[in-house]
Amino acid sequence: MSKLIKPVGYKPLLDMCQTEQGIKLIKEFFQMNLSTELRLRRVTAPLFVLKGLGINDDLNGVERPVTFPIRDLGDARAEVVHSLAKWKRLTLADYKVEPGYGVYADMNAIRADEELDNLHSLYVDQWDWEASMTAEQRNLDFLKDTVRRIYAAIRRTEYLVCDRYPEIKPFLPSEIHFIESEDLLQMYPDKSVKERENLICKEYGAVFIIGIGGKLSNGEPHDGRAPDYDDWTTENSDGRRGLNGDILIWYPVLDRAVELSSMGIRVDREALLRQLEITGQQERKELYFHKKLLSGELPLSIGGGIGQSRLCMVLLHKAHLGEIQASIWPQDMLDECAKLGMAII
Repeated sequence: MSKLIKPVGYKPLLDMCQTEQGIKLIKEFFQMNLSTELRLRRVTAPLFVLKGLGINDDLNGVERPVTFPIRDLGDARAEVVHSLAKWKRLTLADYKVEPGYGVYADMNAIRADEELDNLHSLYVDQWDWEASMTAEQRNLDFLKDTVRRIYAAIRRTEYLVCDRYPEIKPFLPSEIHFIESEDLLQMYPDKSVKERENLICKEYGAVFIIGIGGKLSNGEPHDGRAPDYDDWTTENSDGRRGLNGDILIWYPVLDRAVELSSMGIRVDREALLRQLEITGQQERKELYFHKKLLSGELPLSIGGGIGQSRLCMVLLHKAHLGEIQASIWPQDMLDECAKLGMAII
């Protein structure tokens, strides 16, 4: 219960029927815009993958995937996906997608170890996307251009929502601000990661923090990243390390920063080997996905995930993910939400 954020004076602007209509409007409009901006085609995504192939997203390396045996495969075990970070790159190769084009999928996942609060649920739904790229595009300028395109799609969706529901007022700034995670640390050396994110997002409204996964000058990473999808060790144009990052916005309803997307340029062969060594996970080189990457069978790519329920939540000015999606929450949290006017589905 202590994790529940309780906004003072919260009152939903839309009733439950309007909310359901708004969710449909956002999902249909945003994915069309994302597809157009990044030249993506929709593909069908798996809910689970076979264990032991190195395809599932390991997130921070400590989260346990939901697993189950498959009777017709001799009780071989399957894992419910955490995300499709690596699966999408295999798909680019299977479909022979040329540089400049990509794929996106409706990803549904279960993250059983998630700490439940207003922004985190057992059930995760996101637009998982991946695009092929050239070696010349593996730089910070290309990453920033892609971020700006995604942010433009988010703002167009906000405009549509506000036009459809006049009681909802726009709050996103016209531009997104870029900052290196090390520079953010130097700005607020005595603050925690979340405090730093809150301070920078409150100042600029929308921020992309560059360089997530590698250790900063204080010996700690800004946040955890698995070693085998985002490239967080390659030196970028200003000498800092990292070709990935997070899109965050300042969300007035909860009075704090909210992450909408984690994304980045993916590891090439050299970055994968370097990051496996840094994290002491060299044994992954023998897994199916990693062998294909190391042998040059997978294209260079950029990709990420954009939370569907979370985007709907902020654009419809809701205070809890449970107002957007059907999931499971602690009973004391449900009771408190009812008192606060949060209509949990």
